[in-house]
Amino acid sequence: MTCRDTLQCIHEPFGDAFYYGPERLSSRYESDEKGRMVSGFSNSTFKTILDRIEKEGAEVRITPSSSEDLDYGVLTHFQGKRLFIKDIIHYLVPPNRAPPSIAPSLLRKERGVGTPKTRTNGVSDSTADVPYPYQTDVESGNPTVIPNRILDQFHFTFLIRHPRYSIPSYYRCTVPPLDKITGFYDFMPSEAGYDELRRVFDYLRSVDQIGPHVATQEIAYTEENGNSFANGRSGAVDICVVDADDLLDHPAKVIKTYCDSVGIAYDQTMLNWNSEEDRHQARDAFKKWPGFHEDAVNSCDLKPRMHKKKSRTNEEEDSEWLEKFGAKGAKVIREAVNANVKDYEYLKHFALKV
Repeated sequence: MTCRDTLQCIHEPFGDAFYYGPERLSSRYESDEKGRMVSGFSNSTFKTILDRIEKEGAEVRITPSSSEDLDYGVLTHFQGKRLFIKDIIHYLVPPNRAPPSIAPSLLRKERGVGTPKTRTNGVSDSTADVPYPYQTDVESGNPTVIPNRILDQFHFTFLIRHPRYSIPSYYRCTVPPLDKITGFYDFMPSEAGYDELRRVFDYLRSVDQIGPHVATQEIAYTEENGNSFANGRSGAVDICVVDADDLLDHPAKVIKTYCDSVGIAYDQTMLNWNSEEDRHQARDAFKKWPGFHEDAVNSCDLKPRMHKKKSRTNEEEDSEWLEKFGAKGAKVIREAVNANVKDYEYLKHFALKV
């Protein structure tokens, strides 16, 4: 957000379709039609979001060579600003490992036919009044509801955080007093997102969209040295994973390394956002999700924290969570943390090293 001259930043757009729209994947607002209507996003589909992203970023567009190029390839082919989208990957993935199929709004129409071709994804249509499961095409291996032809247009990077920190932080937003601000009145373990992140990460590797080179690491992971995907198409981008603790301990080094990986010129002013214009932009970007980003909204810079996180025993963590959230909350948090540690540790293996 501090690079407004070169980057057009868009904050968490896909949550609109995931929670509120006619293609919604989440059950959080399924029985709350009023809440969906009040959100202002009850008509948001995955296509309308992609259309909005294109519109916000398209300052000067490269003229496509044919009508076939008018898909969503334009998302990464702007002269002028580059799009930077921060979002949560599980917004693109059916929760609880439900079988994925392509969002209806993103199906291609056959030439000369007025309706898209659809087929069952193996799930009974007895729940026809519920948006998901869609009775649409399945793409082999693709864990998302977005076609690979669209996923392929994005340069993916990943931000991870140990679940022992992220889960309690998120749980806090779903219980009093914050729940009245966030509008999230119950904790849903499926929203932790680690399983979905790992599956999308591995899918992107398997189709050669990222890797095999890992940013800041000398070797490229292959089947011979421990990687199950021997990918390596010409032009594939680095695997770029940032761990939040590394970022908080070494912000300048991590941001510079990240910029080197994704092709953005690093400037130390990226670590400061203390002008009124900066604060206005942050408030405007985060207002859609009140209560979740207050620390970020009220911050003004990113500098090394004074004290690194110390390792604690499970007993010490449980004691803190018991004091903050009670016995039920501590139990729910511990179960969610334990369920997601392996996925976090797997992704941590690929994190930037500074």
